[in-house]
Amino acid sequence: MNKSIVFMGTPQFAVPILERLLDEKYSVLTVYTRPDKPAGRGKKLSLSPVKKYAVEHNIPVMQPDTLKSAATIDALKERAPGLIVVASYGRILPAAVLSIPKYGCLNIHPSLLPSYRGPSPVAYSLLGGEQTSGVTLILMDEGMDSGPIVAQRKVNISNDDTTDTLTGKLFLEGADLLIESLPLWLQGKIKLIPQDESKATYSRIVNTDDGLINWHLSAVEIGYRIRAFSPWPGTYTWWDGKRIKIHKGVPIDGETRGKPGEVVALYAGKRIGVITGDGYLEICQLQLEGKKEMSAVDFARGQRNFVGSVLM
Repeated sequence: MNKSIVFMGTPQFAVPILERLLDEKYSVLTVYTRPDKPAGRGKKLSLSPVKKYAVEHNIPVMQPDTLKSAATIDALKERAPGLIVVASYGRILPAAVLSIPKYGCLNIHPSLLPSYRGPSPVAYSLLGGEQTSGVTLILMDEGMDSGPIVAQRKVNISNDDTTDTLTGKLFLEGADLLIESLPLWLQGKIKLIPQDESKATYSRIVNTDDGLINWHLSAVEIGYRIRAFSPWPGTYTWWDGKRIKIHKGVPIDGETRGKPGEVVALYAGKRIGVITGDGYLEICQLQLEGKKEMSAVDFARGQRNFVGSVLM
């Protein structure tokens, strides 16, 4: 029985998966990760967290620009993995790769599939106001997150979860789910469950423009967006010609008087809020461009014309 594994992953969230495979004494032949990227003012090449971990543990690393080239496919065939494990790799696996390992390619996806297929499942679960998310282990096919389900586990979403914190939780659960499922999978004792295509929903790539706050939305919806777009791209608004990032905001019910975007003092000036299309959004932490993050109350003390202004 060929239990050797090729692991494919890139960000920090994928590291616990690789770590658990090694802890459980699985043979990881090679790690595939995205090519190094220039970062910082000096544009020095930055290693992915998965690559750093692999190098530290003396695991060979491959960083092909594409998985579709004949040379890349031949090199993978030469490694003859019994299984490929994928966790936030960032590339689509072509059919020629999917067919290489005897036990297939297993992907750890941070949602309860078939909900939120695609590149931004965690952000979209928060945008949707979900109270529960989860992690799904699938046998990959040529579609986008459409393969049959090997195993699945629910995870509760906390009221203060952001995309960053929730993604971390989901991949930690994913590591447990993978390790629990692998022995049965390799023994052929798991019955695959086809996804219900009629219930499939999709996420798309989040971009910088998504972070601009529309104050005509409800406070609840804006609160979802602040959590969903943390840490990237962040949520922001415009004040006095300058960009202000809103790092934390809390929806408050109540009848509003004024126009959406108007900054008001709440609770005798002890808190700062913004009128929305429905209710107030209390601004807890903000950051004026070029400045440090601070509480909205401290910012308002230093900027006397902030309260009463209208954010755009």
